[in-house]
Amino acid sequence: MSYLIDCRKNWALPESLLESETDPIRRRNLETIIAHAKAEAKPDFEALMNTVAGNASYTSYTPGGGDENSPTGKEGVANYYKGIVGSGCNHIEHAIERMAVDRKVITTEGDMKMAYPGAVLKAMGIDVPDESGHYLYLSRLIIIWGFDENGLVLCEDSYAGGDFPGFEGIAERPVSMDQIYLWANNPAA
Repeated sequence: MSYLIDCRKNWALPESLLESETDPIRRRNLETIIAHAKAEAKPDFEALMNTVAGNASYTSYTPGGGDENSPTGKEGVANYYKGIVGSGCNHIEHAIERMAVDRKVITTEGDMKMAYPGAVLKAMGIDVPDESGHYLYLSRLIIIWGFDENGLVLCEDSYAGGDFPGFEGIAERPVSMDQIYLWANNPAA
């Protein structure tokens, strides 16, 4: 079945690159990104936080990203992820098309789809027909991942934009849960 939002695309290219990567540090960093993406999609909060460095600092360079999307320190990052999962904003597809893999930094780039809960959009001041439904956010996303000496995520700096509607017209893009691949229901796939 084809899904409108398929989280498996978040780690498909990193897994493919891992198959032929021979440098142990780059392998470790790819493994961290894969574990991070899978834990976020499941969601498995403990596994997700096991990939994050104690002195992590995330920055969203997206217009309107705000301080709440740029947490600092492990506790700040933990609160950020608790907010994502708690609000139901964890149904994300980052269809990574291009990556650059270094020993300290990895960049991931691709189209991003996210199912925003209607209640979250309403709280943001966006009118939607059904607060209990989900609506499709579309953007282009580049993430710069930094790693510490243990291979833990130091930064997840994101840039979103491109010729995508984002929140514009989101109320006209409803998404049903059967259009979202729920990895937690089938983690072996």
